[in-house]
Amino acid sequence: MKFTLSSKQLAAQYCYPYPHPAVTTDIAVFTILDQQLKLLLVHRGAPPFQGMWALPGGFLDIGEDLEACAKRELEEETGISGIYLEQLYTFGAPDRDPRERVISVTYYALTPSDRLQLKAASDAMDAAWFALDNMPPLAFDHQEIITLAHRRLAAKLGYSTIAFQFMPETFTLSELQTVYEIVLNKKLDKRNFRKWILALDQIEETGELRRSGNHRPARIYQLKNPARVEIIK
Repeated sequence: MKFTLSSKQLAAQYCYPYPHPAVTTDIAVFTILDQQLKLLLVHRGAPPFQGMWALPGGFLDIGEDLEACAKRELEEETGISGIYLEQLYTFGAPDRDPRERVISVTYYALTPSDRLQLKAASDAMDAAWFALDNMPPLAFDHQEIITLAHRRLAAKLGYSTIAFQFMPETFTLSELQTVYEIVLNKKLDKRNFRKWILALDQIEETGELRRSGNHRPARIYQLKNPARVEIIK
């Protein structure tokens, strides 16, 4: 018969002469809404920084995997699950949390806007989307985390298919180009962009067309491997 130790039993097995820091995970979740790159924040319902906005996240259980913790905290505090998640960086300044010595392993996540249904829970009073150029004052060192997450996302657009994680099930090339322009905050040449995207061989035509206003109908595409982020060079 196999027995599984509880978190308290695991912790009680070991005694060390050195103090141990606590570990948390924090998650920067991006989406594109209203033609803007937006970030998910939760309204803190408990000290410290009660009443301020922060990234979703929380403490790692003693027997818990890091990514499992990030996914659990994200779902508990916002109701979001099943989205692309990637480890970002470890933040460990001694004074980053007034409660105790806390090290945060951070993640960033991307999701299409058509899959969003926020539901604040756990110790979060509310959850909402904020444009990156209109952020409220943030708890802890979360502004630093967000800045790094945005920088990593923009850089990764050039050598991976990570931007495809923003896309709905079907889309046009113009819609895909708009995503790149929003994240990079610059205009891209239409012809060069389409040539580059099609050469990646990561999307395929559905055989359908979509009309927008008086423009010619546009071909509709879908991802060949929607669950994967490919490195392209």
